[in-house]
Amino acid sequence: MILVDETAARGWLAERHGQAMGRLDLLVAALAEENARQNLVSRSSLEAVWRRHIADSAQLLHVSRETVPAGPWLDLGSGAGFPGLVIAALEPDRPVTLVDSRRLRTEWLARAAVVMGLANVEVVLSRVEDLPERRWQVISARAFAPFDRLLEVAARFSTSETLWLLPKGAKAQHELDALSEEWLRVFHVEQSLTDASAGIIVGHLQGRTGKAASRKRGSGR
Repeated sequence: MILVDETAARGWLAERHGQAMGRLDLLVAALAEENARQNLVSRSSLEAVWRRHIADSAQLLHVSRETVPAGPWLDLGSGAGFPGLVIAALEPDRPVTLVDSRRLRTEWLARAAVVMGLANVEVVLSRVEDLPERRWQVISARAFAPFDRLLEVAARFSTSETLWLLPKGAKAQHELDALSEEWLRVFHVEQSLTDASAGIIVGHLQGRTGKAASRKRGSGR
């Protein structure tokens, strides 16, 4: 199933997350207003905001082959708030941390969370490389970095039980296939519900080979 337009996207969301539609309406209105001040999303995508951004984010809770675990969610490179703000709106009892290195973006994220009445959102202004080490149940990143680079900077936030949910567009399978064998992992690509050409990398990171870890330590001497 592909959600082909705004009507389909809103209907899909209302069927699964009817209790959150008011919060999502507030997000859409705030996004349109803020986008006039800073370029959070392209104007063309704003015209299809329910499909391109809201449903595109919400689908991460409905990947077909994985059960999304409860517990804290880390969204890296949150930018305009996708998927992090949407996840927080859909699951207001789940702690969601949004990380971005741009001050204007983090200020927007904090304001949007207040507008939506979300008490479960933490906004962090930081480069991912500078974040304190901590483990998370779910890690997401949308258009943040190539898969191999993302693992380099974010693997330390993961356990073997952490579920990674990574919207990757048309390059999803290519990025997964190109990932170094140094990474011990169980990942697959899910079809996006909002774009027939797009995929989502989903799965678990189990570690890194001893050889790779030794080389990394050696390069730091």
